[in-house]
Amino acid sequence: MFIGPSGTFGCEVFVFIVINKVMHIMNIFVDSRIVSIVLKFSFSVPFSSACNIGFYKQLILYFDILSPMKIIITTLFGLESPTKGDLLDRGYEKERITVNDGVVTLEGDYLDVARANMWAKHAERIFFETGEFACGASDDPDTNFNAFFEGCRAIKWSDFIPANWAFVVNGFSRKSKLYGVPALQKLAKKAIAESLAVSRGLSADTLISENEELGTVKIQFGIVNDTCRFMVDTSGAGLHKRGYRPLTHEAPIRETLASGMLTYAKYRPYGNEALVDPFCGSGTIVIEAARTACGIAPGRDRHFAYEALPYIGKGPYQRALEEARDNEDTEPMDDCYFYGSDIDPKAVESAKNNAESAGVGKLVKFRLADAAKMTPEYLEKLTSLPRQLVITNPPYGGRLMTPEDADKIYRLIGHNYLTRDGFCKKGLRLSVITPENAFEEATGYRPDKRVKLYNGAIVCTLSNYFKLGDRNNGNR
Repeated sequence: MFIGPSGTFGCEVFVFIVINKVMHIMNIFVDSRIVSIVLKFSFSVPFSSACNIGFYKQLILYFDILSPMKIIITTLFGLESPTKGDLLDRGYEKERITVNDGVVTLEGDYLDVARANMWAKHAERIFFETGEFACGASDDPDTNFNAFFEGCRAIKWSDFIPANWAFVVNGFSRKSKLYGVPALQKLAKKAIAESLAVSRGLSADTLISENEELGTVKIQFGIVNDTCRFMVDTSGAGLHKRGYRPLTHEAPIRETLASGMLTYAKYRPYGNEALVDPFCGSGTIVIEAARTACGIAPGRDRHFAYEALPYIGKGPYQRALEEARDNEDTEPMDDCYFYGSDIDPKAVESAKNNAESAGVGKLVKFRLADAAKMTPEYLEKLTSLPRQLVITNPPYGGRLMTPEDADKIYRLIGHNYLTRDGFCKKGLRLSVITPENAFEEATGYRPDKRVKLYNGAIVCTLSNYFKLGDRNNGNR
């Protein structure tokens, strides 16, 4: 018998429920958090006090937080593998992670929702799944729409939408006979409203009250290959919005993409290699590199939509934030490893302000400089380190200048950092992101590794050069 030290049995019903909750969860995840909680409460909480009823209700709610679910992590195409790496770095077992195009799925709970939002530096948004069902397989459009409606209505939406809260539905459809997303969104809204009405003991056609002042739940569905998945958004603003950039320069690169560039360039902080961006703009690449080196969680400086949901609340956020703060080390180093420059004084000023806001102002250096002057000899003297990783998102045609002007910049980069044969000059590595294969086409230098990425809707290539030429061909 599971009893407290008082030996009384005034809360047997609550104990029974708690035990069943524990067993249900432990059969799925052997989680040290649950074991420690059960041991703590079983030996330290008397059952005779009436106030313990409320206490055990809170305990049951906590176990609900730990109930397993599918956490859906969306990414820009090309950043799925780095996002999986984010999860592995936080100690998640690879068996709990699956990867598909633009999506990484984690088996977890609401605490993991908070940790994923805090730590997934390559991800765009975090959702949790509310239901999945087949639809769209029939040749009859009415049958497909009916399957979609009934599948949506069957989900227990009262578990996810608090009473009188507003809710919005967005979605997409790919590789399915079900299309016409605006019509599907309206149909989903109707199905959810009916589900909520029935759960409250009302008739299905009862008008549901929605008060945006109480809160809004953002729901998304995705139909792929005739399978529909419904999800609740837990991030709010996209995760590329770290919360540290109050100022913006023209066409800033997303923080998530900047992190992806650093990962694919195999950047390792400190050591004997400095990181340099000669077209730094608002400083995003340099700042993301410095924050990663310091162990700063990408979500440390912002809040998330899930905090307002009563069934999640701020507890998981506080735990994730505490973990983040324990992990970081922002003590200034003897040497500086992170450098950026730009020809635009407004861009340089913006980069400096962003670095201060991001908590790495003392770890990075930005300066006004023409990229043509950032030669290997100048960089070695500037950084006082024998090696430099030059990594940059230069202006390109269709973004900030004409294609002809962009090609001149690409050739300048090639001239500065690569030999006549397209190898890296002594002490250098080079990573450049451009639309498609624009850098390779402009310079004629085949990269050692190409990575296809997306800068918004623009298909880009990250061209990585890391091989050195022979000893006698270190310079042109």
